[in-house]
Amino acid sequence: MTAATGRERPERPGEPKLVRKLRARQAEHKRRSRLYRIAFVAVGIVVLAAGVAMLALPGPAFVVIPIGLAILSLEFSWAERLLGKALMKGEEARQKASAAGPAQKALSALAVVCALTAAVAAAVVWDIPFLPV
Repeated sequence: MTAATGRERPERPGEPKLVRKLRARQAEHKRRSRLYRIAFVAVGIVVLAAGVAMLALPGPAFVVIPIGLAILSLEFSWAERLLGKALMKGEEARQKASAAGPAQKALSALAVVCALTAAVAAAVVWDIPFLPV
């Protein structure tokens, strides 16, 4: 349901299941009190900001950002559109990864092993402690 018109949005082909579920919950969410909805938006903004920060900091940004967008999508159509795009891109990436050939998978594993070896070598050469003391 769009906020401006109050009409149901048509279902789009290939739309992620999560987006359809959230649309079903929007009407129920809109009936809640204003204070509840404001608190809900505040939580969504904090979760989304934490996810964006995790792009530069350690953490599961690609899990937390969609959670923040899902929370905000109950209130805002822009968040719903971004969530739909993010979920579709994630699905495309998953399909590409599963379609990778054995050579690509072996090269990826080799790259991970090389990176770990370089990190251990740097820790030994520069005398970086493995565990904080």
